[in-house]
Amino acid sequence: MNGKRIMQVFKCLTVSVAITLVFSPSVTASNAEETIEHEAGFYYTIQRGDTLWDLSDKFFDSPWYWPELWQENEQIPNPHWIYPGERIRLFQKQGKDTFTFNIPEPEPIVQETAVEVAQEPAPEEKTVYYSYPPMDAVGFIRKEPVYPLGFIFKVKNDNVLIHEGNTVYIRYADKDARPIMQGGKYTIYRKLNPTSDRNRNRELGGQYYIVGIVEVAQVEADFVIAKVVKSFRALDIDDFILPYERRPTKIPIVKSVPGLNGTIIVSEEHAQLIGDMSLAFIDKGKTDNVQEGQIYTIYYQEKEKVKTQGKESVILTPVDFGRLIVLHTEQKTATVLVTQTEKSAYPGALVHAPPEE
Repeated sequence: MNGKRIMQVFKCLTVSVAITLVFSPSVTASNAEETIEHEAGFYYTIQRGDTLWDLSDKFFDSPWYWPELWQENEQIPNPHWIYPGERIRLFQKQGKDTFTFNIPEPEPIVQETAVEVAQEPAPEEKTVYYSYPPMDAVGFIRKEPVYPLGFIFKVKNDNVLIHEGNTVYIRYADKDARPIMQGGKYTIYRKLNPTSDRNRNRELGGQYYIVGIVEVAQVEADFVIAKVVKSFRALDIDDFILPYERRPTKIPIVKSVPGLNGTIIVSEEHAQLIGDMSLAFIDKGKTDNVQEGQIYTIYYQEKEKVKTQGKESVILTPVDFGRLIVLHTEQKTATVLVTQTEKSAYPGALVHAPPEE
């Protein structure tokens, strides 16, 4: 499927005549559509008047790709019957996000001067979002210290490997730590060595590596007993805990920062090669107006020799070879997911905002 590879901002989808009928909101969508979001990917929520023909035209630049769009969404039994509220997947399971994004620019606000006019509620914006089910496992790099509530000091039966279902014993980090509540959930994390930007010789902060979630079953005077309810990675003695905060798994796609340039600091697993569906960190964050749902392009600079008036010079041309989406932001850094690459990226790879059309 050959769609445009340049990310744009999202404009409202138009209603047009097509082969697929969409019924009124009173008709409920099939429950089968919930199962599709177990996979990470880009999704769109069907609106009243949408058709597979129209959506194919908008996202893939041709209405004739509607059979492939239908094939990608096995939860739709009949392509002629889709319903508002159903969610459809917008890129192939092989990982090629080949569709075009169009995000609407905000319309100018008309000021009413003489008479106060009651404001009608704004219509629901039609957005594309990225679904990433394991959001609770997404770590971060933070300059400011994170103070733990406690740490694991023992596992029941002295198991060598701590995993989901095990009972662990947690001791308070210090006497002034906030109380750990019975029945509460807590994130288990491990702090890795401070992360530095080798290109600019600056320390960016500690990496906080999320390994699991525990639920407290019993609180004693100087320790608590908890059960591991989620293990994203192998847990260990001396892993720390923080209050658990559920993160949304659906991330609306928003406009990237024009002209932004940054670099990939390191992958979450500290791998030398960074491929599709790898988590990594970039050296731009909230202070650079980076936010969740923005999409950036990974590129390298190709050198080209040119002659001008008999003098030879070298120009650098950016060549895009991958994309990433921002999942979490800190003040100076952001956690990103590489959604697609034509070749492996690496620590120090360049990142910039995709050009606008």
